[in-house]
Amino acid sequence: MSIRAMLKTSFTSLAALGLLVGSGCKTVPGHGTEPACILLYTRNGLTLDGKKGFVHDNIGSSVEAIKKLGAENGFGVDVSDDPQVFTDANLKKYKALVFSNTNNEVFDTEEQKKALQSYVHAGGGIVAIHSACAMMRNWPWMWQLMGGTFDFHPKLQPFTIKVVDRKHPSTAHLGETWEWTDEFYFLKEMPEGLHVLLVGDHSKIEDKRIPKDATSRPLSWCHEFEGGRCWFTALGHKKEHYSDPNLMKHILGGIQWAMGGKK
Repeated sequence: MSIRAMLKTSFTSLAALGLLVGSGCKTVPGHGTEPACILLYTRNGLTLDGKKGFVHDNIGSSVEAIKKLGAENGFGVDVSDDPQVFTDANLKKYKALVFSNTNNEVFDTEEQKKALQSYVHAGGGIVAIHSACAMMRNWPWMWQLMGGTFDFHPKLQPFTIKVVDRKHPSTAHLGETWEWTDEFYFLKEMPEGLHVLLVGDHSKIEDKRIPKDATSRPLSWCHEFEGGRCWFTALGHKKEHYSDPNLMKHILGGIQWAMGGKK
């Protein structure tokens, strides 16, 4: 092999290592020597017509908050926005994949999509936060995994959330209701059999697009899917939300459930 080829190989290897920002999958003090690890993915890709889509300004806040959850609860956190981390070999390292405010086309190749499917089929756990339901909008398998795909939301405003399941680890800390200000997400293509955790009361929200057939819609759920599991919350639009104790306990419980540590 020529020196030029060796250098190229070395740089390629270094670039691959650089896909993970601040690898957190190391021993967590006070939590043993073999910590569980999660991959926190934040890609915002182009829209289906090739345009730049909306990117939430909350992503940095969500990353720091989830890394803090990991440090306090015994799991490491690797962070990336590069789809090249989606390979069979790499994903095997993780107890859960967390999609935080991902949006639009988040994969570049069919191989990356297949790696996600293989991970789920092998029993992997998925956590999806807020606009993650709006990624890969032209992929029906993703709709089924997420529990639906984004349709629309009214402007940010306050509403009341009813806690449907108060025993799940992501909702056990809440009372019967929860007052919250956020974008009220409406999804379409929602499959049957979702285990609904939270529903929002949209009866006081003014928007001509809201269906008139009901006054509440699911905002958080989980389900078993093709051998794996997925937990989703529509909450978390504002960057300030990621310093809110109730939301962070909600997300922590979702991560722990997806990792298989809590039922």
